Amino acid sequence: MNGGASGGPPRAAAVAAPYPKIELHVHLEATVRPARLLEIARRNDVRLPAKTEAGLARFCRFKDFDHFIRVWIKTTKVLRRERDFREVVVDYAADLAAQGCFYAEALFSPSEPVARGTPWQECFEGYCSGADEAREMHGVDIRFTPDITRDFPVEIAEHLVEWAVRYRERGIVGISLGGSEHRYAPELFARPFALAREGGLKAAPHAGEVAGPASVRGALDVLHADRLRHGVRAVEDPALLAEIAARGVVCDVTPTSNVLLGVVPSLAAHPLPRMLAAGVKCSISSDDPVLMDTSLSRDCAVALSLGHTPRGMYEHAVRGVFCDDETKVRLRELSEAFDWAGATGLAESGGERERRRP
Repeated sequence: MNGGASGGPPRAAAVAAPYPKIELHVHLEATVRPARLLEIARRNDVRLPAKTEAGLARFCRFKDFDHFIRVWIKTTKVLRRERDFREVVVDYAADLAAQGCFYAEALFSPSEPVARGTPWQECFEGYCSGADEAREMHGVDIRFTPDITRDFPVEIAEHLVEWAVRYRERGIVGISLGGSEHRYAPELFARPFALAREGGLKAAPHAGEVAGPASVRGALDVLHADRLRHGVRAVEDPALLAEIAARGVVCDVTPTSNVLLGVVPSLAAHPLPRMLAAGVKCSISSDDPVLMDTSLSRDCAVALSLGHTPRGMYEHAVRGVFCDDETKVRLRELSEAFDWAGATGLAESGGERERRRP
């Protein structure tokens, strides 16, 4: 510990500011910290599987993808009202600001609260109002790509798209496709994605996570994916991987999630290096940070260990964003003005730290 020359109190070590980041694949329902989850559960009179923060943390230790889905359902069921959705966005914006993230395209799954009785409008209004507040409070620009849940009937997906198009002017920029990829092929959702495209929304389905190259092919050729959530199993088909690179389709890669859900056996075996070597643009994200005990910064650190760079992660993400041209210009200007050489040295030395929110 370093004290002053006069024997005064020790001076705190300087903590370097994080390098700029963009997050394109994060499920907002899985960003809610246990304390907030318990607070919302009490407010909505919903029973959780545990009554304490420590108990919830233990409950969330899932074993595989199907178990993860069960944990997701039992913990996110507390989110029912406009205030809940708004608070989730604002809370996560504070986390992003602490990590140097200025822009995010986040997911939420409105079909689930709607199935519990929440009106579509209340769900969309809550998230979009949260983005307005987050921008004002934390300087983080959050746009949305609502997630169609594959496990629900296609008719519900079409209702979701209808509401998403209505909220285009409030920050909805695209549509995603999540849920049980190994049970429901992307081709089943061709009509909802066609309706979304007609309504001016982009496509960013989950593909190539728990299902293989055929799922990626369906997402590209049938859903006309502008970006892929995951896409990591495309490495199993070198021709497909080369096509993704040639098309310039960005893959939103989430290394920690891929290991925890058994998509890859270990970080050492992660396909990110092969994707980068093939010329695929890869953004880096945290996927489900609270449920997976990770963060955007930690997943970026993992990506660095696998051969990515701070500037590469940022600029690959900029290539994939769905926002308006004015915002894209602002994001590019931020990159051009930043000292990336210094950021690389800082990251390699482990000097970057997340600034924890209170």
